[in-house]
Amino acid sequence: MKRIGLLSKADGGTLSVIIVNITLPATVIVSLASVVVSETLFFLLVMGIILNILVIMIGSRASKKRPVLEQKFQMYSMSGYNIGNFSLPFIQGFYPLAVPFLLMFDIGNSVMLTGGSTLLIDKMVGTKEETTLKKIVLSLFKSAPFTVYMIMLLLRIGQVGLPVEVLGILEMVAKANGFLSMFMLGLYFELRLPKKAMHLVKEVLVWRYLCGIFFALLFAFVIPLSPLLRVVLVVLSVAPMPTFSVINSVKAGMPEETVGFTSSISILISLVLMTFVMMLMG
Repeated sequence: MKRIGLLSKADGGTLSVIIVNITLPATVIVSLASVVVSETLFFLLVMGIILNILVIMIGSRASKKRPVLEQKFQMYSMSGYNIGNFSLPFIQGFYPLAVPFLLMFDIGNSVMLTGGSTLLIDKMVGTKEETTLKKIVLSLFKSAPFTVYMIMLLLRIGQVGLPVEVLGILEMVAKANGFLSMFMLGLYFELRLPKKAMHLVKEVLVWRYLCGIFFALLFAFVIPLSPLLRVVLVVLSVAPMPTFSVINSVKAGMPEETVGFTSSISILISLVLMTFVMMLMG
């Protein structure tokens, strides 16, 4: 649609607003409406935070000889997992029972993406920008998906259900999330980059996927997990860069074309790896 001129990259922004504020929250509500909150789900929430912290620390070590801006770019690009706009629509058709697991992991992931990662990265590179706990909390609750996550988590802890009529309407909206998310990624997809930035992008992506493959092997063969939980964690380990990593990298000062190209290549690599993982794991 973009290539024939019917739509443009700018239309991806409109789709993004619809997804983040309408279809993704609807998916969260429908998917968590009947979930029984368990230790497994809280384990996934904690893993969403821990994996982000680990890759940021690895990124810091790998990029310590480079300029501060490139260090930040590497840490932002290596951390975070694109769940709402990629992993969720990718996996929900194959493993619908895995969706609550994905969403609980994404709560921890969101804590880092919407403030936690910035706080940690600023501390590690020694910048003096003030990122307080209050700012992080306010940033989290400005996000519609995170706010819905918290509301649904509290409702399910209290075993409070939602009316069937409301869920029926939201289910119709939620079904659009997969298509709209993948369509938006297509509109944003770019494969053009100045040659001088290519070496940096290669290094960033190599480190991201080395860490991802290591975690995937750990979850697949070392750590004892239930079959469905194993699938979720292995698939998420090789998920692409999230939108927030792109936004934070641009805010830090990286050129948009470099960040956009890195994100697009990340989507291609993850598409292959996630498909391969699901084929192997049945």
